[in-house]
Amino acid sequence: MADEPTDLTSTTGVPGDDGRGRVVVGVSGSLGSLAALHRAVAEARRLDAEVLAVHCWTPAGGEFGYRRAPCPPLLSACRDAAATRLRDALDQAFGGAWAGVRLRSIAVRGETGQALVRCADRPDDLLVLGAGSRGTLARVLHPSITAYCARHAGCPVLAVPKPPLQRELEALQRHPRTRLTVTA
Repeated sequence: MADEPTDLTSTTGVPGDDGRGRVVVGVSGSLGSLAALHRAVAEARRLDAEVLAVHCWTPAGGEFGYRRAPCPPLLSACRDAAATRLRDALDQAFGGAWAGVRLRSIAVRGETGQALVRCADRPDDLLVLGAGSRGTLARVLHPSITAYCARHAGCPVLAVPKPPLQRELEALQRHPRTRLTVTA
């Protein structure tokens, strides 16, 4: 939607774009998104580009609910929570250390797929997303953000598969009697 609100909240204080290439990465804090973030940093090193880490958020109750009953303090709390979640994900990914590349991070108000496509708006951008197989019910209830971005982005999209640890943990959750094997 053209009139969909966009709210960019910088969480790093890094100045704006310097004209070099960008690697845009969706960050939710999940293991898959952290794997995508590490891959984005590797691609940025290879391309001498900056990383733009994006966390997408919507108001509690969604945009429709917010339009029906606007509550500015609640909106402010949602925006702050999104910025905090993004900072926490970056800390988790890099342990508070420098990522080794130019890194900007923003919390963007909007549906995830649409917001990521808007952020990766240059043909020379690279959009990096965590991906993985999901069950039938999950696909019906929540359509794939990766598939949406691949169809609508005007730049290349790189889908990073789930890390092996995440796949093993999900298998363990599905079949609790399965043993987890640790390899060194």
